[in-house]
Amino acid sequence: MRIPLYQVDAFTSRRFHGNPAAICPLEQWLPDETLQAIAAENNLAETAYFLRRSEGVYELRWFTPAVEVDLCGHATLASAYVLFNCLGFGGDRIGFDTRSGRMWVTREGTRLALDFPSRPPGPCTPCTGLVEALGGSPDQVLAARDYFVVYRTAADVLALQPDMQALCGIDRFAVIATAPGDDCDFVSRFFAPAKGVPEDPVTGSAHCSLIPYWAERLGKTQLFARQVSKRGGELYCELLGDRVRIAGEGVLYLEGSIEV
Repeated sequence: MRIPLYQVDAFTSRRFHGNPAAICPLEQWLPDETLQAIAAENNLAETAYFLRRSEGVYELRWFTPAVEVDLCGHATLASAYVLFNCLGFGGDRIGFDTRSGRMWVTREGTRLALDFPSRPPGPCTPCTGLVEALGGSPDQVLAARDYFVVYRTAADVLALQPDMQALCGIDRFAVIATAPGDDCDFVSRFFAPAKGVPEDPVTGSAHCSLIPYWAERLGKTQLFARQVSKRGGELYCELLGDRVRIAGEGVLYLEGSIEV
């Protein structure tokens, strides 16, 4: 069986930046073990698969090289990019049915805007060794799906050199490190080594927690964020009650097919 494959750099307008995602449109679902094997073979932070369900609505699933996940921003943006720019989708709004409910992606000029759930971080008891594994001297440790570790400056976040082996033992999905930005509202990095993603270049799902936190702390609902990984990414954010809007650009890197 031959399956189309697209690779899109998400949350960037420059090729070789942002977060690369592999996108596979399907005509029918393959066995889960095959979907996971393809994701492992692609060896990107995420491989996404979508299947048309009705006019303007697609079922969407996301896989790291190791596990299926419940929410992924950059591969959702990349999936919409493929539909809009490669497969001739004619509207300006696409619905995706996912493990986290229905998500909408709207075309706004050169940007694609994701409508995602808000996941505000709250107080928690960090697992033993978390801060030592992550490094630095954080001001605060909170949690939602992921640990949410707040530092004083962007330089503190940039300087982190986590012990990835130690981070594999944490009791949450991943770790977000964040701080106020110098030329933006806030910066972040994202680490999920136990899920096959040591450091994710740009993480839309992390902004489900970053946006409500920084909106409250800064007293504003519209925010501009940078994820300061090596590849880097830019996100245009807005808090909308119990939802968040995460917008960014994408650029096509590769188009081809795979044999299964």
